[in-house]
Amino acid sequence: MLWTTSTSSQHRYLDKHSSNGEIIKHKFYSLSYLESHEQAEWVTYYLYPDFLKGNAFRKNNFRPDLKIQSKSADSRDYAKSGYDRGHLVPAGDMIYSTESMSESFLYSNIAPQRPSFNRGIWKNLESRVREWGKSFEIIVVTGGLLNDGNLEKIGPNNVSVPKEFFKIIYAPKENEMIGFILPNQKVLDGIWNYVMTVDEIEEITCIDFFIELDENIESSLEAKFDIKKWQ
Repeated sequence: MLWTTSTSSQHRYLDKHSSNGEIIKHKFYSLSYLESHEQAEWVTYYLYPDFLKGNAFRKNNFRPDLKIQSKSADSRDYAKSGYDRGHLVPAGDMIYSTESMSESFLYSNIAPQRPSFNRGIWKNLESRVREWGKSFEIIVVTGGLLNDGNLEKIGPNNVSVPKEFFKIIYAPKENEMIGFILPNQKVLDGIWNYVMTVDEIEEITCIDFFIELDENIESSLEAKFDIKKWQ
């Protein structure tokens, strides 16, 4: 279970997903780490209004994740690579405390992102997710698409560069899910052009999300989305 002060305790165990990697549980998020790609295939965390009332400052203390048994990527992999050290759990979502902010800078939470993507449409989507988190409790799942056999590699640890990234948002009280897959490149149109059902993202990623949800509820939520409710 992830750390949470949320009062909706009935939703605290809905953050589990199928995994092809090593499951790592940090205090403020969990992840599945793929050594073959030197990054997480997914990270998952809770976001809700009280959590986003913090005021921790960004410190940029990037460092290896010592919990990874096979060792994680490190700063050498990104140096002069031309790629940003893109957060999967955004630093902006971890302002609750100095500890939560610091956890977001572990290299297990980082993936190579093109600067125009990381500082463009990806940033826009992250901001939108925070707006939802300020309004109601959500569970967020994020990762790069790593099941492509022809991914660029960077650094001495051969970190894979995803061609696309996904993000899934589940609002348990609102009984709504929505997902996105965005290309790791400069994008000029808006996030709503990249909406997908969770079912579609599961088919592409070969990951089964929210495996502890009641099967009937899971099937219903993952098969559809209602853009009007999220807009």
